[in-house]
Amino acid sequence: MADSPKRTTADLSAYPDLVVIYLGMRVEEPRGLKTLETLGPQIQASVDEGPEGLLLHEQLTYGTDPPHVGMRQYWRDLESMLAWTTTLPHKAWWSDYLRDRGGTSFWHETYFRRGGIESVYVDVEPGVGLGAFAPRERATGPMFGARERLAADRSAVAPG
Repeated sequence: MADSPKRTTADLSAYPDLVVIYLGMRVEEPRGLKTLETLGPQIQASVDEGPEGLLLHEQLTYGTDPPHVGMRQYWRDLESMLAWTTTLPHKAWWSDYLRDRGGTSFWHETYFRRGGIESVYVDVEPGVGLGAFAPRERATGPMFGARERLAADRSAVAPG
């Protein structure tokens, strides 16, 4: 007789403000492969430094035609994640990327344990994830930053 499956679940009681973020970069033109080859090791080196509040970082492959890779990160809370995004090297990567996307498109979707979702898509056509089925709007004004997009999500429960 076969053993019964061992079913477990994650006890998240120690992580009331948990944030999960999925990020992806898709090659849109040949030079995009070079962009992926350059950014991948830089991102991994930054993760290896152990940013405060980063609980887990995982590499993902979303597809291969065109190449579409990314990551999933678990953060202790929104404040930790946002603090990391506004410091070097992340701040420089993002500024440089917005000036020249290097033949790629980029997106992220952030999910909050206390409720709410926010997302941003940069040159992602056709859409992926939430942006593939939900209407999209320009990420300007009150929709510019992650905190502002979360606040605009009426279904969200404020973190903290």
